[in-house]
Amino acid sequence: MPDQMRAITLARRPNGDPVSEDFAFVEAAVPVPEEGEIVVACSHLSLDPYMRGRMDDVKSYAPSVEIGGIMTGQGVGRVIASRAEGFSEGDLVTGMTGWASHARLPGKEARALDDRLPPSTALGVLGMPGFTAWVGLQEFAAMQAGETLAVAAATGPVGSMVGQLARAAGLRSIGIAGGAEKTRLLTETFGFDAALDHRSFDDARGLRAALADAAPDGIDIYWENVGGTVLEATLPLMNTHGRIVVCGTIAWYGGVDLSGPDKLPGLWRAVLVKRLSINGMIVFDHWHRFREFTETIGPKVAAGEIAYLEDIAHGLDAMPEAFIGMLKGANTGKQIVAL
Repeated sequence: MPDQMRAITLARRPNGDPVSEDFAFVEAAVPVPEEGEIVVACSHLSLDPYMRGRMDDVKSYAPSVEIGGIMTGQGVGRVIASRAEGFSEGDLVTGMTGWASHARLPGKEARALDDRLPPSTALGVLGMPGFTAWVGLQEFAAMQAGETLAVAAATGPVGSMVGQLARAAGLRSIGIAGGAEKTRLLTETFGFDAALDHRSFDDARGLRAALADAAPDGIDIYWENVGGTVLEATLPLMNTHGRIVVCGTIAWYGGVDLSGPDKLPGLWRAVLVKRLSINGMIVFDHWHRFREFTETIGPKVAAGEIAYLEDIAHGLDAMPEAFIGMLKGANTGKQIVAL
């Protein structure tokens, strides 16, 4: 057992977009496991958009991080001490480790991993993001072959899985991403039928026109990861009885004014006229299906039938800047930090 560990805590609540001063690095003694617990030396840590919401002191679907508390997040690593049945030193596991080099976890909250797959896949394509895409489509999308699906932030681990699963089910998939390189990846790596760079348009009207060209029969399913201009462009193009799965609204995580007449109130009538179904998607509600997901999707990932990309930063010191960049779309694929 090493003596010391490092972690990143929340130093203050962000005012809008997070900055490096909102985080603090701390050192502490490596914890000792109590009965039923394990201690993990982390090798990979996940960075995800939901973490921005946890930095605010507001009521939400999960508790906020306290000032001085370790930033929340999932990690992968090896067990270095165990007092939990079913876990031994050297086992590869994943759990909610936080932004830290080491973590003490209840055994019942850790999950053993298959050593034959890269450990990082448990944080992306075969972890929470991939599961979010799979179960959200299963529960809310009611996919039918021949329909059209559009997805925002489509090169990310959720969006890229959504597009691939939809296309495999016989749908036309349209991906929306930021930048020419990401747009290229949508068609060449992830197999989308069409791809749009939202940054190449001055406003929602321009993006809407291009999206209408890519979806001449309208949009039946919209997977929402972004909000903002992309939502403004997409909502009027939804077909009657279309379905919208709201997974994230990253464009608004730093705060937004929706009071203007050209914002959401002006678009909301489309929900009535088109008789749209809109479902909020929080993955916590569906963990009982996670084993079904891994048994279904794991072999496809191992066989190379599902593509995925990982953007790897290195070292705990890199986490704040990687997180800040991810919220602005600087990453390509699932953002992970290797320790």
